[in-house]
Amino acid sequence: MATAVVSSRPTGPTSTGEDKGIRSYYLSKIDELELIVRERTQNLQRLKAQRNEWNAKVRLLREELHHLQEPGSYVGEVVKAMGKTKVLVKVNPEGKYVVDLDKDVDINMCTPNTRVALRNDSYTLHKILPTKVDPLVSLMKVEAVPDSTYDMIGGLDKQVREIKEVIELPIKHPELFEALGVAQPKGVLLYG
Repeated sequence: MATAVVSSRPTGPTSTGEDKGIRSYYLSKIDELELIVRERTQNLQRLKAQRNEWNAKVRLLREELHHLQEPGSYVGEVVKAMGKTKVLVKVNPEGKYVVDLDKDVDINMCTPNTRVALRNDSYTLHKILPTKVDPLVSLMKVEAVPDSTYDMIGGLDKQVREIKEVIELPIKHPELFEALGVAQPKGVLLYG
């Protein structure tokens, strides 16, 4: 079966030069408009793709907002494990509860005094939390041992002597403290 190709350009006999001029004018106008149609079609496709991207971002933001609006978990402390799937947990203002473990939580990780998160609706233990560290203690913690000696400290001879008496003497000569009946110091807090 043969198919006929239909052209948008007019064809037909022309007899005068004026008809040829009009014909070429209209042909150029048709070419310009076809170019505009192609550009606008491409622009429409680009805008549709951009709309789909924005819709996906809006969906993700709605899901995140939904998660943020959910009530948070309760924080508790493990008292002791009670079997393979139950744990006794102390939640500070409310009291102690025997709670179920989530399938992702290992019972061996639930040792006494471990901080845990409980679901707000079912009190199911769903997460082991890191240990709570007081920020003031972590600021005073020495992470790298300095290689300083007493000889490097100048102008503080009295303080250096006091530190030697309080820290070094009980460690090197504990019998002196025992003979005098004085208890050894438990520790020294240095600041400044």
